[in-house]
This record gives sequence, C-alpha cells and structure tokens, in this order.
Amino acid sequence: MSTDIEIAQRAKMERIAKLAADKLGIDDEHLEPYGHYKAKVSLDYIDTLRDRPDGKLILVTAISPTPAGEGKTTTTVGLGDALNRIGKKASICLREPSLGPVFGMKGGAAGGGHAQVVPMEDINLHFTGDFNAIALATNLLAAMIDNHVHHGNELKIDVRRITWKRVIDMNDRALRDITIALGGTANGYPRQDGFDIVVASEVMAIFCLATSIADLKQRLGAIVIGYTSDQKPVRARDLQAHGAMAVLLKNALKPNLVQTLENNPAFIHGGPFANIAHGCNSVLATKTALKLSDYVVTEAGFGADLGAEKFVDIKCRKSGLRPQAVVIVATIRALKYHGGVELRELNVENLEALRKGLANLERHINNIRNHYGLPVVVAINHFTADTASEVDLLKKSVADLGAPIVVCRHWAEGGKGAEELARTVVDLIDKTPSDFHFVYDEDATIWDKATAVATKLYGASKVTADAKVRNQIKKLQDEGYGNFPICIAKTQYSFSTDAKLRGAPSGHEINIREVRLAAGAEFIVLVCGDVMTMPGLPKVPSAVKIDLDEKGNVVGLF
Repeated sequence: MSTDIEIAQRAKMERIAKLAADKLGIDDEHLEPYGHYKAKVSLDYIDTLRDRPDGKLILVTAISPTPAGEGKTTTTVGLGDALNRIGKKASICLREPSLGPVFGMKGGAAGGGHAQVVPMEDINLHFTGDFNAIALATNLLAAMIDNHVHHGNELKIDVRRITWKRVIDMNDRALRDITIALGGTANGYPRQDGFDIVVASEVMAIFCLATSIADLKQRLGAIVIGYTSDQKPVRARDLQAHGAMAVLLKNALKPNLVQTLENNPAFIHGGPFANIAHGCNSVLATKTALKLSDYVVTEAGFGADLGAEKFVDIKCRKSGLRPQAVVIVATIRALKYHGGVELRELNVENLEALRKGLANLERHINNIRNHYGLPVVVAINHFTADTASEVDLLKKSVADLGAPIVVCRHWAEGGKGAEELARTVVDLIDKTPSDFHFVYDEDATIWDKATAVATKLYGASKVTADAKVRNQIKKLQDEGYGNFPICIAKTQYSFSTDAKLRGAPSGHEINIREVRLAAGAEFIVLVCGDVMTMPGLPKVPSAVKIDLDEKGNVVGLF
C-alpha cells in the first residue's frame, strides 16, 4: 500500500496559473507564483471581487479526536473533489500545517490517501513562508519591548508585567519558561520570559481575522504587551512597532492557492491551533474563495466543541461569514475508542463499544443543531476493518437521531468515494435552511460566556477558577473587554479538561487556570486544565523518520 507522500509524489499537477485561470477565472497578472505549483493571490485583485455574490459555505468538523484518527482534512479535500465531480464549482479552504506537529506526532494537514492537497511536501514544510513572517513579526515586537526597557523605559513598562511572549514554529518544551538577558548590563534587564508555538500566537490570530492591510495594522497596534507599575496597558502602537510588523506580514497576508490531487483549487492560508487558539484558516482566504466558487468547503480544527465553536463564535461573529451546512466526520474505529476499546483492539468488531462510543457523536450532533443552529450530515470515513454489522448499527443509530449519514471512501477512491456525501450536502443545503446563531450573546459577561460554552457544549456542571483568575477576568470586564468573544484553550481529546475521559462525560467542572487578553485579535483566551501553548515532542518524534534520499526526494513524511 502506498504512503501518503508516495501518492502525492505521483500526482500530475497543473501549473498553478493555468488552474487559476481555468477553474477560478483569475488572470496570471493577479498571481504571485512561488514556483510552478503554488501562488499567492494579490490583495488588489481580491478587492475587485467585493460586489460578487457569495457561494455557499460548508463547514467540516469532527467528533472528539482520538489516536485512531478521524480524517477531517481528508474528508474536506474529498468533499471538495466530489462536488466538482458532480458538476459544482467548488473550492476548499484549509489551514497551513505547523512544523511542530509535522516533526512531532500529529502529522501534517494536507489530507491523506487519494484525497490530498499538493505539493504536499511544500505545504507541510516551509510552504510560502507565512509562518516565518508571523514568527518574525511577533519576535520583532518582543525585541522592541526589551530594547525600550534597556534604553530608559520611557513608557515605564513594569518588567514583571510584560505579557508578550516570543514564538517558534516547533514543539520545544525547554522554552516554555526561561530567563532572558543574562550576562551583564549590556544584554538588558534579566526577567522571566517564555516561548509559545507560532500557531498559538496573537499575531497568528490577527493574521487570520484581518480583512485588509489597514485592518491588520490597526489590530497589530492594539496588541497589549504588558502593563506599567500602576497597571495601565502598554500597546504595540505605543512602541511604534505595528508598522514594521505589518511590513513583515504584507506578503504573507495574500492567500495561498494550490490544488488537490484531482486538480481542483485549494486555498491554504493561516493556521491557528484549535485547542490553544481559534482553529480556523484566514477570513481573507475564505471570503475570496466564496467570491470565486459556488461552494466552498472549509474545516475547523479538532472536534465540533473546539474548532467549530470558535468558527461560529469568533470567526463568523467577526467576519459576517455564515455556513449553510456542517459535515461531522467520524470513524467506527474512533467511536469504539470513545466506547472504551484500546488502540490495539480497534480492528476487532465490537458492537457494544460502538454503541457506547456513539454518545460522543450524539453530543456533537446536538451541539451543531441546537447550539449553532445548523443542519448537519455525518460522514463516516471508511476503514477496511469496519464490519457490515458495525456500519449497519452506526447508520441506524444516526438515522434515529434524524441526521443524514454517508459512508465515504475518499481516502481510497478520491472524489469518487465522496460523491454520495456531496449530493447529500447539496440536497441538505437546498432543503434545510439554517437557523444560525451564536452560543452566547456578545453583551454577556466573560464569565457567563465561559459558563455557556462549558455547560451547553461540554456537558459541564460549572466553571471554576481561583481568586487570582477571577480578579483578572473582572479586571478585563471592567476595562471594557467584556464584549469580546472567548477562546477556550483546553484538551481536544475530551469534552472535559481531562484527556482520559472519553465518550461524553457530564457533570464535570471546567477550571480556568490562566487568562490572556488578545486585544488585537479581539478575544479573551481562557486556558483550562493542563493544556500547553508550547507543546513538547513525544518520546519518538516523527522527525526521526523524515529524511532525504540520494536524489533529494523527501521520504518518511507521512
């Protein structure tokens, strides 16, 4: 059986200029090529699309992730290809992969099998340099903060209250908490500092929510980097850093255009994690695709309680985007895992465990329908070990919930294996109007917003926090940030904050351990449980398998 990278390396790609012209009507003059098979779309051209009608937006999400894998990105690609196969003009919109999980354990974000975006190696590695630009902009601001303090500290920044962290696009636990500026007075003032991974940074969030250069600059200037000794906020514009940061990001802000294995258009741009950030690709890419296609398939990271909630309550709230339907991806293997089966036993038929694990899927369906107000289709990403009895049980159980369910084989067959899913989604959009709404009101308090998400979506009994965190939340509320949406950072593996609690736990408490203001991104980050904004590498990282052969070909990359 061929690996993902072997399938991708056999792809017959079209020149990106030809694909852009044939599939999207974009003239060559509006593209900025990065080689033959990837390009950026100019912002001036995007501005000319403003008055065009929007296509229909389809959101792909999933059950709570498991080590067994669900295939959300693979389904997004397969559905996009399938829509084109049944005669619809469709594009897909994905996030860019982070090098942290590429060299760590999760893998890339380019799909799999015969439902991939290409050039796969480029996309999973340096791509067009967007993440490097985001890291540089973040670290430029960090350098200017310490430089300002070193040269007299005119703004009277309290070095104990600097909240801005440096970033790197790699999993490196040794950088979580560090001391900087050692070595004498010439190196600045020593202080405690730390690194986040790029995809957890506020600049990444700003990058993905900005709608123009002007909006980008305004948001960068609004970043709160810390406080004075009398607790007045200090912003990036106070340091006059936001202009130079925007310069570093100006080319990165242009959406990236690539293609699927079946030569259909794919916009891949931005990449915040969904467990520690808001988990959606850029607003600019999504809006551009909607102006150029009749259907746009996008995804939100991890399960529907994380990425999809943030898609709704942050991205849609801030951008005006409205999905017409949601596809929730599940596998029989993953559902059995949620039913208590261990990894080594997942290929063995187990109807009892499947029935038990269905509670996870049921809650996600309920959340999408009742708390997001959106019609939903369940897509079962088929594995060869799935038995007929398991498939029948799953179909009947989901049918009893009143949701369409489709078994898909896009991993093995490409778009052909998802044609039934494509027809089902189109039919659902045509016949079932959405009743889209947010999980909480904008004018609710920060605490009440957290409580709404925890109790409605996670099945929790309440939200808790110690006195220090409660005071921080009250302070942000009093300072006028209460109208911001919240971004809950928690484990993706469970509805609770305990990654070991599978299925659909109820009655647990969601403890907020830390609060972060993202004033430029215009949301409040609530860090819960033991989730880290700088992950670590596993004992045997994926990096040990990745190599170059004698001809310079990448091997071992999935």
